[in-house]
Order: sequence, then C-alpha cells, then structure tokens
Amino acid sequence: MNRSVAVTIPDFSSLRILVAGDAMLDEYWFGDTGRISPEAPVPVVTTRAIEQRPGGAANVAQNVAALGGQVRLLAVVGDDSRARALTELLSGNGVACDFIEASGTPTIHKLRVLSRNQQLIRLDSEDRLTGHEDEFEALFSNSLDDVDAIVLSDYGKGTLGRIEPLIALGRDRGIPVLVDPKGIDFERYRGASALTPNQTEFEAVVGPWPDEAAFRFRGADLGVQLELDALLVTRGERGMTLFWDSGQALDLAAQAREVFDVTGAGDTVIGLMAAGLGSGMAWDDAAALANLGAGLVVRKVGVATVSPSELRLALHRRGAGGRGLVGADELETLVEEARGRDELIVMTNGCFDILHVGHVSYLEEAKGLGDRLIVAVNDDASVRALKGPSRPIMPLDDRMAVLAGLAAVDWVVPFSEDTPAALIARLLPDVLVKGGDYQAGEIAGGKAVIENGGEVRVLSLKAGRSTSALIDAIKNA
Repeated sequence: MNRSVAVTIPDFSSLRILVAGDAMLDEYWFGDTGRISPEAPVPVVTTRAIEQRPGGAANVAQNVAALGGQVRLLAVVGDDSRARALTELLSGNGVACDFIEASGTPTIHKLRVLSRNQQLIRLDSEDRLTGHEDEFEALFSNSLDDVDAIVLSDYGKGTLGRIEPLIALGRDRGIPVLVDPKGIDFERYRGASALTPNQTEFEAVVGPWPDEAAFRFRGADLGVQLELDALLVTRGERGMTLFWDSGQALDLAAQAREVFDVTGAGDTVIGLMAAGLGSGMAWDDAAALANLGAGLVVRKVGVATVSPSELRLALHRRGAGGRGLVGADELETLVEEARGRDELIVMTNGCFDILHVGHVSYLEEAKGLGDRLIVAVNDDASVRALKGPSRPIMPLDDRMAVLAGLAAVDWVVPFSEDTPAALIARLLPDVLVKGGDYQAGEIAGGKAVIENGGEVRVLSLKAGRSTSALIDAIKNA
C-alpha cells in the first residue's frame, strides 16, 4: 500500500527513552585538496578544521535529545580520553551517560577525512568490547523504570553480544523495544517490538527478490517468523517500507531532494521512530515521522540530528503540517521559530460563526500582508457574551476546524477572555488586522503591537456579507 500519512510533531519534553548499544566517537577532518601527492597517487588534503561527534548508539541518543526528550545511554567504552570526550559531548547535549569502562580496550573511533563535503577515506580503530555481558545486563535491568521506549543499537562491536535477555526484560515490562540490527542472524532479535534494517541488511537475511510482490511477502513473513510488531526496511532513494499489523505494508516515499551524506541516517530513523512510539503515536505515524527526519539528516554532512523546529518547517514547506489548531504555549514556540526564519506574522481575531465568503475574502487579504496568519477565535462563552444567548450557531471546535482548513490560515488558537488583548500582547504579531470601521486605537491589543514596532491595519468587509444576515436569510426562507 502506498499512501500518504499525516505527520504531526508531538511535544517531546516528557519523553523518556533508554538507548543501549555500541557507542562510538566519530572524528571529522575537513580540508582542501588540489594536488596529488608526489609520494603516491593519492590526494593531499590541507586540514582546515577538526570536529568530534557522537556516533553509533551515542548518535541515536543525541537524536532523541535534539527533539527535547529525556534520554539515557548505556554502553561499554574504553577507559581512555576518547570515552571522556564522548561523555563530554553527550552531556553537553543533554544525554545522561551510564558507561561501563573496559580497561585495556579502546573506545571505538572512526576518523573520516573530507574535502568539499566528499569523504576521501575512513580510518577505524576498534576492538570488540566483550566480557562485560553480566554487568551490562544488570545495568540495563536497573534502568527500566519510567521508560517510554527502548532502542538497542547493534553495530556488532560487542556491547550487545548477549541481546536476547535485554529484549525479554524490556518486553516483560511492557516497554516497546526497537532494534537496529547487524549481521545475518536476526534470530537473536526474536520478540523485539520492531527491527529497522536497511535494504542491504534485509536482503542478506531473506535473499534477493525478483519483484515488489516478493519483497512484500518476505517482509511480512520475516515479521511473523520473528514475532515482531513491526519491521521497517529503509530503502535509500526508494524511501521506506513498514510491515506491521499482521502483514500490512506501507511505502513511504523518500523525502530528500539532495543527499550529501547518509552517515548515521539509520540512527536518526530509529531515534525518531522510538520517540514517536514513546509519545503515543501509531506505528505508521511514527514511521512517517522517522522518514521525514531521515530526509533532513541526509542533507547534512556526517552524523547529525534534527530538531522539532526543522521538522515543523519541513512539513510547512510541503504544505502538509506545521499549521492548524494549536494552544497558546505551542503557538508561542511556533511564532518564535517563524521569526527566526524572518517570516512576517499577521494576526486577526473574531467569532467566525458560520463561515461565509466575506470571512474567506477577509482572511485571504489578511494573509497577503505577511507570511503567516494567526486566527484567534472566541470560545463559546465569550461569543454568548458578545452576541447573545442564541449564539454561537457552531461550537468552538467546529468553527476552529473550518478555519484551519482554509489555505490562507496557518494557525488557529482559541481564547476565553472578552477580548484577545492578553494573547496579542503575548504573541506580538508584526501586523494586527481587524475588519470593519474601527479606528486603530480602538482595536484590542493594538497598543501593545504598535509599541513593539508593529502595525495595526483595518480592512473593509464585503457589504451585505455577515453571519447575522445569513441567519436572517435562513429564518426568512
């Protein structure tokens, strides 16, 4: 089944995710190259900058933290300067680290040399971090309180060498367990909530397929064999395919128009998938969120993360989200993000009881004064106070839903006071708009907008177009 899924960006502030697996320190050397070495037929890179970033399971944890969620990372690392650098990087980004230090074994390290955003070589330094399975299982078991979802990030480096009891511990506690698998022995992951292999990893387990029908059969079959709730296969330029709910298949088209680097994209996918599930999303909605994030992160160089602001902006640019019904707190954040993109904020307010052509024309004119249009709507009690006991004809939820469906409207927010003056003073739009024969100084909230450097505009309404006239016409008919 190939269909679009409505993507929403939840509030991740109360999200609690446990990530366990192979944590790495990734290092990037950026430089210029313009000649070939006289010593060997290789390019000479003049190093301009060096960066260190969390990799592997540490990148998964950092992706969750970038969403605003609470995340704890369990891993086996070396007792060395690289482990200390990794801890410092993660702690600075809000990740709680709980590491077992393996004496005599170095922390996994990957060095990439890049020129003009092209990777020239990768140098890996690693030994398998084995021999700590009992200690790690005890640490994991003691870390499961108040956890919304678990990610097991298996890079085959030894931290998850005994992964089966970890899956069982999570499932016994009723916590979703998502696994980023490695190797061809997927039997190790039996009973997990979900696996997120890429297409190459999936093909190594089930074999090549002659057509899409065979691919779908093998995906659904593998999910049943391993007793999974879901299987998400990432397919590069073909996007992703989710198998869930007794064999249903959902194709999600690739979102990236430009791909600079796929390094760590799988970490973003499983991090966002877990964040979505932990926030109460269904499997298909969480997969759509992960697909959106993957399309953003592959446009960045090296392992990277995406923020809620980036996700909302991507939805807005697609005309598929980042708009609609919001509360005042969320709206304040959205307005701040929009201002960060130099967008002009327009705001108006009203009852909008029985939407008619006059309303639509007015709102389209208001939107033309800026980039984003906020419509504040009187709740039912304030409409009765203004219009009398027989109003509103349409309840608040219906009035807001109709307004949100208009192309001109970005955000719809309710208010319960007699006027929206307090809400306007909180949001401080660049342009405050009101329809009718008001004077600018008479408009609620206008003084605060003007004092902040904004402007107040009065727009004319279509003659003979009003809710009261429409009600009278219905009665007379």
